[in-house]
Amino acid sequence: MYHILVVDDEEMIRRLIAKYAAYEGHTVTEADNGIDAVRLCREGGYDILIIDIMMPELDGFSACREIRRFSKIPIIMLSARGEEYDRINGFELGIDDYVVKPFSPKELMLRVDAVMKRVRGAAEEPQPPQPQNEVVTLGGLRADLTARIVTADGVRVEMSPKEYDLFFYMLKNRNIALSREKLLSEVWGYDYYGDDRTLDTHIKLLRRSLGKYADYIVTLRGVGYRFDTGKIL
Repeated sequence: MYHILVVDDEEMIRRLIAKYAAYEGHTVTEADNGIDAVRLCREGGYDILIIDIMMPELDGFSACREIRRFSKIPIIMLSARGEEYDRINGFELGIDDYVVKPFSPKELMLRVDAVMKRVRGAAEEPQPPQPQNEVVTLGGLRADLTARIVTADGVRVEMSPKEYDLFFYMLKNRNIALSREKLLSEVWGYDYYGDDRTLDTHIKLLRRSLGKYADYIVTLRGVGYRFDTGKIL
């Protein structure tokens, strides 16, 4: 079971989450502003953070930005708005999932379980020794899959952790049509609980990171995506 830190300025929302979390056997600590969220995360002892965006004193985005400077705690962000901008901003900050209000508390607990399984599974997965770095060079793109370094025309490309995961998976499976379901299951995990808008958001972020090489990621309508080396000069 998990110790969940719930941060929301609406007491009713906190109580609702705490009730369902307790029913699932989890322990919950509550806070009503971003400043307390940062302080409590700095003190440690929590398995996952559920945090709202719109809060007094320090909003959720600012709190997550500060928390990511010293902690890798899994984060689920809550918002009354479902705009793509908010999703992109959240994922760029390194959150693990995004839930739009109003939400089903049962679904939220399923998302908590899914995020924790992914995080713990990645931490426990044995890393086989690699005698040398695995590097893929395609035109002006160079990806060191072992060191997780990507350069475009010699310039370092900074990506979020999930962007790296998505990009490297597509590179390893270049010129293959990858369905949306396949990408979600392989990159986010077979137990991923959520909608495919998460994939679309990360594809958009990845294309933006790749700049002039964005067109190498081809959209296959009704299917998914393909990394097309036929476009590499």
